[in-house]
Amino acid sequence: MAVIRRVEILQVDLVPKVPRSDAIQSFLAQETPMLRITDADGATGTGYTYTIGHGGSSIVALLRDHLVPRLIGREAEEIARIWQDLFMLTHALSVGPLVALSLAAIDTALWDLRGRRTGLPLHRLAGGARPRIPVYTTEGGWLHLAPEALVADAEAARGQGFAGCKIKVGRPLLAEDLRRLSAVRQAVGDAFQIMTDANQGFSVAEAIRRAGAFEAAGLDLAWYEEPLPAEDVEGHVRLAAATRIPIAVGESLYHPAQFRDYLARGACSVVQVDVARIGGITPWLKVAHMAEAFNVPVCPHFLMELHLPLVCAVANGGWLEHIPQLDDIAESRVVVRDGHATPPEEPGNGIAWDLAAIARRQAFTPLVVA
Repeated sequence: MAVIRRVEILQVDLVPKVPRSDAIQSFLAQETPMLRITDADGATGTGYTYTIGHGGSSIVALLRDHLVPRLIGREAEEIARIWQDLFMLTHALSVGPLVALSLAAIDTALWDLRGRRTGLPLHRLAGGARPRIPVYTTEGGWLHLAPEALVADAEAARGQGFAGCKIKVGRPLLAEDLRRLSAVRQAVGDAFQIMTDANQGFSVAEAIRRAGAFEAAGLDLAWYEEPLPAEDVEGHVRLAAATRIPIAVGESLYHPAQFRDYLARGACSVVQVDVARIGGITPWLKVAHMAEAFNVPVCPHFLMELHLPLVCAVANGGWLEHIPQLDDIAESRVVVRDGHATPPEEPGNGIAWDLAAIARRQAFTPLVVA
């Protein structure tokens, strides 16, 4: 039995490696609430979640005051049962990011604990479908960058072994987006993939207009990500019918049922479920398997250290998004070779935490519930 005896709550605040901006916001900081769960045998699992600058203290409060006290004495192997019980406990607050992000910290810690107890790495524990996954980079494609900077980064990424890059769109003028994308396509050639991301910045009419212009320019885009507000399923239906560019959604959806609505309506052709924003590994796998039933690939958003084993665990894993986020507090690295990354074989979630670095960067004295 893996009865939970102790839970430690802490938070580390990280500064992005480069300035990050998109069509609606800037990514100023990464608040990283973390959990360490220890069972009666002394085995420990570590989980985490994140914000892009605001709300970390609210996640910590929800964990401290309402969720974590319910873990003590529970059987850690009953991961799905724990997730469902905690979701129902907070049902009046759902569906939304605060609950989902908080549940993710718990759920990812429980999966890490299971992997460490069984001696299995996450990619095998969750399915073991493929040995590696293609990788694209986002870190050099932010909206504030000039075309020359985008080209330089894309060429560097190709030289470093990446198979593609993401370019943010949503400049005030369509002509600006076209100049930026065309400059990159001309520089990298046809074999290098270009993804685009509008970060929910367009109206339906404008999203359709820009998609038509991107097609007419012969840019051969891998996908058109979050062109509309995430709640506008009907708008995505109209857009998907109006363009041949694959429509990607998911980073701003917080429950599997929201993905069901998109998939059933044919409103997307790429699923970008985020393991933190969906509430952890347990619901992430449900979304991935649901997308497989619709013959839709999973290309998750952010959190590459967790998503690398997950996207290799499922048969419809498509791409891994490379954005360095844990380098300051982890000793392990995602290594890209020949355009692909291979999941770690260490037991658990595969992240080798730098405990000394975490201790130096803690936003507050860790809270212990036992």
